[in-house]
Amino acid sequence: MLPDEHRTIDFFTEDALPVPRVAPAEAELIAAEHLGITARAQSLGSQQDANFLLHSGDGTPAAVLKIANPAFGTVEIEAQDAAADLIASACPELRIATVLRRPDGSPRRTTVDTENGPAVARLLRYLPGGTLSGPRHLSPGTVAAMGTIAGKVSTALRDFRHPGLDRVLQWDPRHADRVVAKLAGHIDEPDRRTAVRTATVEAWAHVHELAAALPSQAVHLDLTDDNLVRSPGSRPPMPDGIIDFGDVTTSWAVGELAVSLSSMLHHDGIEPHHVLPAVRAFHAVRPLSPEEAEAVWPLVVLRAAVLVASGRHQAAVDEDNVYATAALDHEWRIFEQATSLPLPVMIRLIQDATGTATAPARTARADTPECPLLRDLAADDITLLDLSTDADSMDQGAWTDAGTEARLVASALADGAAAVVTRYARARLTRTPALSAVSPATVSTGTDLWLGRDVVVQAPAAAKVLAAAPGHVELAYGAQVLSLSYPRTVRPVVTTRATVRAGEDIAHLTSGAAVHVALRDADGPAVPRLVRPEYAAGWLALTADPAPLLGLPAASGRTPERDLLDRRAASFATVQGHYYADPPRIERGWRHHLVSTDGRSYLDIVNNVTPLGHAHPRVEQAVSRQLRRLNTNSRFHYASVVEFTERLAALLPDPLDTVFLVNSGSEAVDLGLRLAIGASGLHDVVALREAYHGWTYASDAVSTSLQDNPNALATRPSWVHTVDSPNSYRGRHRGPDAVRYAPEAVAVIDELAAAGRPAGAFIGETFYGNAGGVALPDGYLAEVYAAVRRHGGLAVADEVQVGYGRLGHWFWGFEQQQVVPDIVCVAKAMGNGHPLGAVITSKAVADRYRDQGYFFSSTGGSPVSSVVGLTVLDALRDEDLQGNAARVGGHLKSRLEALADRHGIIGAVHGSGLYLGLELVRDRADLEPATEETAELCDRMLDLGVIVQPTGDHLNILKIKPPLCIDTTAADFFADMLDLALTQLGHAR
Repeated sequence: MLPDEHRTIDFFTEDALPVPRVAPAEAELIAAEHLGITARAQSLGSQQDANFLLHSGDGTPAAVLKIANPAFGTVEIEAQDAAADLIASACPELRIATVLRRPDGSPRRTTVDTENGPAVARLLRYLPGGTLSGPRHLSPGTVAAMGTIAGKVSTALRDFRHPGLDRVLQWDPRHADRVVAKLAGHIDEPDRRTAVRTATVEAWAHVHELAAALPSQAVHLDLTDDNLVRSPGSRPPMPDGIIDFGDVTTSWAVGELAVSLSSMLHHDGIEPHHVLPAVRAFHAVRPLSPEEAEAVWPLVVLRAAVLVASGRHQAAVDEDNVYATAALDHEWRIFEQATSLPLPVMIRLIQDATGTATAPARTARADTPECPLLRDLAADDITLLDLSTDADSMDQGAWTDAGTEARLVASALADGAAAVVTRYARARLTRTPALSAVSPATVSTGTDLWLGRDVVVQAPAAAKVLAAAPGHVELAYGAQVLSLSYPRTVRPVVTTRATVRAGEDIAHLTSGAAVHVALRDADGPAVPRLVRPEYAAGWLALTADPAPLLGLPAASGRTPERDLLDRRAASFATVQGHYYADPPRIERGWRHHLVSTDGRSYLDIVNNVTPLGHAHPRVEQAVSRQLRRLNTNSRFHYASVVEFTERLAALLPDPLDTVFLVNSGSEAVDLGLRLAIGASGLHDVVALREAYHGWTYASDAVSTSLQDNPNALATRPSWVHTVDSPNSYRGRHRGPDAVRYAPEAVAVIDELAAAGRPAGAFIGETFYGNAGGVALPDGYLAEVYAAVRRHGGLAVADEVQVGYGRLGHWFWGFEQQQVVPDIVCVAKAMGNGHPLGAVITSKAVADRYRDQGYFFSSTGGSPVSSVVGLTVLDALRDEDLQGNAARVGGHLKSRLEALADRHGIIGAVHGSGLYLGLELVRDRADLEPATEETAELCDRMLDLGVIVQPTGDHLNILKIKPPLCIDTTAADFFADMLDLALTQLGHAR
């Protein structure tokens, strides 16, 4: 019996659509007898069709056998195949699961009998790579790629016409309300059933108002994570393939995007704001109209509701369908995420992302009041309380103290303020936890007011009282609702449903009372007092600034962060890059925390520039005190430069007793090399490969890190000679064989001397910082230093990154090697963020510099720089930060080593103290660097509240070098977030 060729499905006339029951052996028979392929069949999951992966004799995938649900007519199958062919032609960069064809060009398609009637079976192209299915977190690039594909498909199908598109599918958003009405009864839990029905009613009402303006066209309608195939080997997974055209139909074009967005919401760590890159990407390919942009999120909600209802229905009618039953939990997760915010909030975010908002975002204006909300309280009597990241009152970690707001309010009132008021639409840093995996709700949607005297609250205009109860009053104020909250001991003098005149008493408040004032749209949802920054634009669009009601000016808009980045790119040389593609704006630091203008605190794992921690009070006070007195150059005579150089020299062994002060590590290395060449009279230098020493001519010449300069080895000047990186983990000699590095380096030094070009200097980091904190092999520097000295050269130690106690067990890296260099270069940690560097050598070497001329650094040894250097040394000692590096660093290293048991991507944990490196590899045997995975991990860690960056020639090592004040709580937070991120990204064993 043949299926009706011209029949198309009407879901509402079908009782159920169970998957055709076809065993693998039957599938193999169909493939062999009807489609000309002998293969082993492996069953694949599907909601309503029967799918099989066919393997050829050698086990390689040959094709996909798809047996359509008997409810689908031949003309529908033809439409699906034609749509696939069209997209494949229009988008050759995409891989499409098109129907396979016979030599004569006809599709390899047949009709087979099933227990539910005749069904169309056909062979489809197999796309290797695997789909995006599963819980794995989707990174922004993957999300954007999904949106791009949806846009390309929508564009390709815009003019496609076919009689097989005239279908009534349960997945068509035009029928979502009817589908939920029909199937919601299969949701057993009453609360979930009610939630699905309620959300459907609200979303459908919104879509219904827009429906007439939504263009319709042919759509794939199932570009989900289950049907987008990742490019083989792509890391992170990037889709470039499309399968399953079973839902091709005519519907609203914007539904293509909504379906794709909904499928993202069940992935680990994904919330609604994470899908916005897909919206922008779709819009860039296939622009959305204002009506379509407004419809996107209601359609996402409708898709989620249909998924839940349909999933429960399918599981009930097709109990053996493992694919359908396994999806129930993630379908509910999609629904929870889709409905986690009011529709207007997400609609506004999508409008902002696409530039389709019909009105500018408003941190906007209340109607002009006829009289002030607070009687006899003038604007000049009100003190503005700034709790933002920029506020001076947040200095010295005040934001971490739970009592800061109360203290600041009490101080202002004691100084005579009649009232103290907070700012609308600004992030409150006082509501920011120091460590948090999720951004906190910090952005204020109203204002808080504390009274310093008795005040009468009066109606700012004629209004109706919407609610009046102890501690709370709501008034209809134009098109907005004015909400007042105050102590519950206060009863309002008005009643619910009363009408009040402008200036009529509302409530009488006494001195000391706290009042919250908010304005929101009368027809909008309830608005929390504080909202998370990612969603603030959506929430604030539903509110207005109450400041004018108090006689104060409304808040002005802030510079969008993207505009600031664009300005940076226009004026600041782009070679001076920034962390992250979409970086947070960091304007404050405290100890081992960095704080954004959104009020998000990030754990700082990369800043070896500030060993004492950010904004250290002793440094700030010392700099301020010295700037009030004197700052000049070191040719003047003053005490601090003497005291500092004495202290610094005392930290080094004999004969290193003479100090040069400069401004940076690059300058220190440059000067160190000039000293060595000048003292030895020899102009050749031997340097380690894979090292970075700076950006000046000489320091760059000996830098061979391929990440800092991909052409480093090819562009070295002739006087620079390199030796193997003595990396015992991934170098040429590994493990016990690493002892071979030193003799090989010695051989190079000896060969140079034999050729008449003895090295005047050997330079190397004493603990391999740029390679991720890899310790040099025991005895390495002793052998190499001896060799270079034997031929008249000097040993130059680069301590810029690892010196100053960071290693915990040693103050200087060369101590670990039990050697004494001839010249030591140091910077970074010396100034705790102030530009300060030094070169320490013997008096004999220092005096030889005069042969090259005069040395002078304007600010390297200035009074301020010297005072900073002294203060840092004092704090390192007084706060036992070297000891803290040993203790906390040891604890952290053990936590990281334990993670290696859970995550196979962790190849090694390098380092000592608080200079650690977590090396990520794809295979622990061949050590293939996990470069792209490391970049993805860093982005995910930022989302989880941690700033960490990659290092090494392959950028596959997390550089772990936080401020030395970091505590065990923060170290554990870092390890916990790393564990979570690696799990979410699919690296758990």
